[in-house]
This record gives sequence, structure tokens and C-alpha cells, in this order.
Amino acid sequence: MQVDFYHLTATPLDRALPQIAEKVVATGGRLLIVSASDDQRTALDRLLWTYTPESFLPHARAGGDADADQPILIAPDIAPANGARHVAIVDGQWRDEALGFDRAFHFFDDEAIREARLAWKALADRDGIERRYWKQDDSGKWEKAA
Repeated sequence: MQVDFYHLTATPLDRALPQIAEKVVATGGRLLIVSASDDQRTALDRLLWTYTPESFLPHARAGGDADADQPILIAPDIAPANGARHVAIVDGQWRDEALGFDRAFHFFDDEAIREARLAWKALADRDGIERRYWKQDDSGKWEKAA
């Protein structure tokens, strides 16, 4: 199991998340996007339809009749009704339920850095978990820092 910590400094979530989502879907995977905030889930739903004119990321908000068919499902909690093996936690609040997936993407900004550090340390002693920390350089390019 792999956990990727993405510290959002130069690139906001609305640019970073679609890139990850595209890669997951392109490889035939499914993604569960998790946020406790209804406002954030609504914004992400709109974003995935419009983030670039030439792109399309098939998705839905959890709770519909076709949740199981969705390559990307936006949900308030970690319940992969779409059978996702990848989870993106986008509200900065780590959830240990993410450890049941093959890969977790934990996005956080400076406001949630304390919580992210606690999650990083808590995962250090767990067997079978590979942690990676991604930060941005001055131009916004992602660099693996740990």
C-alpha cells in the first residue's frame, strides 16, 4: 500500500487533483475522492466537468443509482461504492480507512500541515506502507522529497 502526501503550496487542489485523476482513469483504475465538506464536493463535481476544455473525467457524486459504474466517485466518507482501489483525500483530514486501498493520495495545504505531519509519523511504524512526500518547487513542479 502506498500513501502519497501532496503538500499544496504553488499549485492549488483544483489543478493537482485532475492530473492525478486522469492518470488513475487512464490506467483503467477507479478513484474515490473524499471530502467531509459538501461545498468542496460540489466544487469538485463542477471542476471535473470543466477543468480544461479538451478534457473529460467521467464521475459522479456518491448516492446515485449508478455509483458502482463510476470511474471517479466523489464522497463524504471512505466508502468505495465504485470499487475504487485508489482514494484521494482532499479536505486535509487523514483517515486510516484509506489504508484499505492500494494507493492513497493525501492532499493538504499549510492550514492542515500539522495534521499531515501527525499522519506521516503515525504511518511510519505500520508494516506494508510506503510513504512518499511530494512538495512543489518555486515553479510549481512536483518533487519527491521523502
